[in-house]
Amino acid sequence: MQKHRKNVEQAVAFLRSRLDARPVLGIMTGTGLGESLDGIQIKKVFDYKDIPNTPLSTVASHAGRLISGELEGLEVVAMQGRFHLYEGYSSLEVTFPVRVMQMLGVKTLILTNAAGGLNLSFTPGDIMVIQDHINLTGENPLIGPNENSWGVRFPDMTAVYDKEMMKTSEKAARSCGQSLQKGVYAGLKGPSLETSAETRFLRQIGADAVGFSTVMEAICAVHAGMKLLGLSIITNINDPDHPAADTEGSIVAVAGQAAARLSVLIRNVAKELPENV
Repeated sequence: MQKHRKNVEQAVAFLRSRLDARPVLGIMTGTGLGESLDGIQIKKVFDYKDIPNTPLSTVASHAGRLISGELEGLEVVAMQGRFHLYEGYSSLEVTFPVRVMQMLGVKTLILTNAAGGLNLSFTPGDIMVIQDHINLTGENPLIGPNENSWGVRFPDMTAVYDKEMMKTSEKAARSCGQSLQKGVYAGLKGPSLETSAETRFLRQIGADAVGFSTVMEAICAVHAGMKLLGLSIITNINDPDHPAADTEGSIVAVAGQAAARLSVLIRNVAKELPENV
């Protein structure tokens, strides 16, 4: 853990020396959702490869850039592309950006992802506000010695996703004429997509959507004491009784089509946040 903390500190020192202001809002984008950051007035852009100790995105739909700028008057730092357990990264590496944001001073984090819909009332392209999650990855970024300066040993997980942020997202959606779904997100390790039997199981345990990201970052954000908003783009519907093959290309295409609406929503969420979020 000491080595991990040192790696984070080196990345933070690199960014602090180059950022114009302290960010208060953090955003992490999911598969095909890089364009959801279009509302940011960009000040600085850093490739992940140039930030010390930062992992590299190996998925083509993740640009691998950190963006610094302003969004509706708020200083923001955004990760255009994330890291996944299925890429072979550890849970500490997957959550590296969250720790960097924490040490930069970020207090509020918006996580976005592309997810498969399990709730048959959903439609591809819907935006789902994550109300809770189920961690089925078998991993946890808090395993090992606890870094007490980052958070408590046993963080409470009964309210991972901030209820006020959920209300803010609903208000923001109304203001821009959008409708939102709500539901529970199941996080798997991947990269293989779900079998029909697995889909039935996930529905039976209360999941409305499923994906391969977000849960590690959410656990880390709770440990860091951040207010968290999770937004899933529903890219396809998993109906175990009428299974249809999905491809990365089709999932990315639907996510890309929804990115503009997600950008408007995030911008309107930012409008509703106080200056210190």
